Amino acid sequence: MKTPDWAAIKGDLNEHGCAVLGRLVSKEDCADLSRTYRDEGAFRNHVVMAQHGFGQGEYKYFSYPLPALVASLRAALYPPLADIANGWNEDLGVETRFPDTHDVYLKRCRDAGQSRATPLILKYAKGDYNCLHQDVYGEHVFPLQLAIILSEPGTDFTGGEFVLTEQRPRMQSRVEVVSMKQGDAVLFPARYRPKQGRRGFYRVNIRHGVSRLYSGERYTLGIIFHDAQ
Repeated sequence: MKTPDWAAIKGDLNEHGCAVLGRLVSKEDCADLSRTYRDEGAFRNHVVMAQHGFGQGEYKYFSYPLPALVASLRAALYPPLADIANGWNEDLGVETRFPDTHDVYLKRCRDAGQSRATPLILKYAKGDYNCLHQDVYGEHVFPLQLAIILSEPGTDFTGGEFVLTEQRPRMQSRVEVVSMKQGDAVLFPARYRPKQGRRGFYRVNIRHGVSRLYSGERYTLGIIFHDAQ
């Protein structure tokens, strides 16, 4: 895994509401993870989006134990993200603080009945899309998550851009369209982020989705740090 520039990432999160971590995963590992999608034994649940009004496409949640790469990414990325998340909660006057290691945080989730793995792989084909949404699975929600593009835009697929919307109080929503290459990750808020205003910080609500694919197939690895009930 390429070491991210956390100072630049924090700056992008504060300014734009998201940050791209370039070449987080190698092309070889992207291909291996995409092939994993065909291994039914690696997953606990298969969701067809159209059946639930989520859009068009499908995704599968991994079961424990996670693939080694997914588990290592989750453990390695959590500590610097917990530092950012604790700063956000301090800005917003939220008492919750996140522990230094992911294992300790997962124990907090398990103690609250959240014990099912949440990392997932999403698969889109021509015409597929993902409606704007938030990934909330219980009482404990870690404030940041990632989506890693496993396919090569422009070669494996066209269209299918990652999209964020910010709903600001008494203002129109702002849209951010994120362009990435194979192996890049986008880091973004799970529900909201702090925004500096004239009278201090306030919450900006965030939703994310994927625009319509024009051709090909798009595989994405989603890394969520809290577990599900």
